[in-house]
Amino acid sequence: MEIKDRSKLLTEQRNPRTINIDSKTTLEIVDIINAEDARVFSAIHKERQNIAKAVDLIVDAVSKEGGRLIYVGAGTSGRLGILDAAECPPTFSTDPNMVIGIIAGGEKAVFQSVEGAEDFPENGAKDIQQKEVNHRDVVVGITTGGTTPYVMGALFEAKKRNAKTVFLCCNLETTPNFEVDAIIRPIVGPEVITGSTRMKAGTVTKLILNMLTTATMIKLGKVYENLMIDLKASNAKLTDRAERIIMTVTGIDREDAKKLLAAAFGNAKVAIVMQKLGLDYAEAKKRLDANGGFVRKVLQQ
Repeated sequence: MEIKDRSKLLTEQRNPRTINIDSKTTLEIVDIINAEDARVFSAIHKERQNIAKAVDLIVDAVSKEGGRLIYVGAGTSGRLGILDAAECPPTFSTDPNMVIGIIAGGEKAVFQSVEGAEDFPENGAKDIQQKEVNHRDVVVGITTGGTTPYVMGALFEAKKRNAKTVFLCCNLETTPNFEVDAIIRPIVGPEVITGSTRMKAGTVTKLILNMLTTATMIKLGKVYENLMIDLKASNAKLTDRAERIIMTVTGIDREDAKKLLAAAFGNAKVAIVMQKLGLDYAEAKKRLDANGGFVRKVLQQ
């Protein structure tokens, strides 16, 4: 898809509610931005079924050996994908290769704008090839305007390789000219500053990516009740959280939780099963493995 005149795109139009924002007081500017941001939540609500469809695609992929969730974007969209991917291993103890982000322009573009990197669909296709994308993967193309050549090239190449594909954009006017498996289209309207999609469009993207990975991890058994029981106790903060999670679920005190976590080799999930069912590490891990890692299933047996 090639659109040379983007003026008709909703994300490029002027917002009538903010035309005089440059004449406002500081507090009025803040209030205007806040009022526009509030529109994000209803936009997400309208797309909840499409988001759920994408989650189910991702769960089916990553629950199988070698399956991955791959975000592809340019600029803000690419950075948000990389951010969401980077936060999965410490939060859910996932393999760093399970959720990955690709950005037009490569690693340099994460920290500094690489203008023009998004203009070539062949570069998107090449990056998909380099990641050896295949039928076990889900590729989410993030393009708020819905026209980014790099992202469209990446999605098309992913589809050729039989990966599942998800198209995430904030415009009604744009759709891939090839089949995709799911479309998520939150309509947040024109930006506070015309064309600055790092604002509402960026916010809605961040929230949806949070939903995709968090809902996926819940469905994979990495959450018990509302506790991140599969976190990796890799620093003082996360070790403290792991101990508090064990205390909350089992009712034991801090010192016993510390000892139990050590006996479980830092695995809060195994520690909980050990304490609740009176098992040693090997048997607790065995039962978890037999139940797909779901604590609730083990405790209910």
